[in-house]
Amino acid sequence: MHYWFVAMRGGERVVERLLHLFPNADLFTNVYDRSKMSARLASAPIEAGFVNRLPFARSLYKYYLPLMPMALEGLDLSEYDLVISSESGPAKGVITRPGSEHICYCHSPMRYIWDHYHQYHAEASTPARLAMPFMYHRLRQWDVSSSARVDQFIANSNFIRQRIEKVWRRDAHVIHPPVETNLFSQADEVAPNYLWVGQMVPYKRPDLAVEAFNENGLPLTMVGTGGMLKKLKAMARPNITFIERLDFAALREVYATCRAFIMTAEEDFGITPVECMASGRPVVAFGRGGALDSVVEGKTGIFFDRQDVPSLVQAIDDMEYFLDHFEPQAAIEHASNFAPEHFDRRFSSIVETT
Repeated sequence: MHYWFVAMRGGERVVERLLHLFPNADLFTNVYDRSKMSARLASAPIEAGFVNRLPFARSLYKYYLPLMPMALEGLDLSEYDLVISSESGPAKGVITRPGSEHICYCHSPMRYIWDHYHQYHAEASTPARLAMPFMYHRLRQWDVSSSARVDQFIANSNFIRQRIEKVWRRDAHVIHPPVETNLFSQADEVAPNYLWVGQMVPYKRPDLAVEAFNENGLPLTMVGTGGMLKKLKAMARPNITFIERLDFAALREVYATCRAFIMTAEEDFGITPVECMASGRPVVAFGRGGALDSVVEGKTGIFFDRQDVPSLVQAIDDMEYFLDHFEPQAAIEHASNFAPEHFDRRFSSIVETT
């Protein structure tokens, strides 16, 4: 059970790997668009709740969020002895039979109703801002009560394990998401530019990267698109280059040739810095959240303590010194700890003990 299939991001890649472990599994979701799914996911049997049949559900699915608990509870999973939910939007609230085992792999409790609520509320349209306090109050109640339907939680990082304990008062195993580290390799030469990759949305803090490189004047390449892109382009100085989309071959190249990777968000885990380390390049990361699981300070990267310009500028200065001592092979070896076979082994061991 995955919250929705409308793009291929980290959560969908985890489901794809779960299908590798359980090739005959059926997929369930709230909303899906096969044209936006990988060939492996699109070829699996898939069933959706009634939200999928509502007008413009594939593009406006988030507006139907208050209806998703009811839709989840309408899915009939009574024939299954093992149910795996992939949680970031509502997914874990399915009803299973008494003899079954429900394992929830949690990318994060729903950020927009919990710790990111006030940020989302401030950025919402006026109608949404008026409706959110009433709808999300009920959604929080359902979210907490439905956590009791899960037999075992698995968090994708220690940061998310802490969120699970805070929000749902449940313990969780930690299994990092699978990263195809073998698809990345070291380049013979490195370019002078730093690299930022991600969605250009507020919680990713791309503005922080732009402001910092506006100040220090070093070359920065920013890859991604989103609602903040126009504003960021307007505020950026000529040393900052924007690329909206790259195919996988081009992405591999910019990883391998960047001076270092910049991660400004408080990520749940963060797959992109692992991909960059697998390419033999170091990371400058905000020292909170999932980065604490993936980056080793002084070996594969540098942390900055505050999400502000002086802190990031100082970390970039530190990186300039660190690069004289950086060993690419150390980053590659560390990144290999997140390869899919590690995910497979640890997830299978939990299933085998249920």
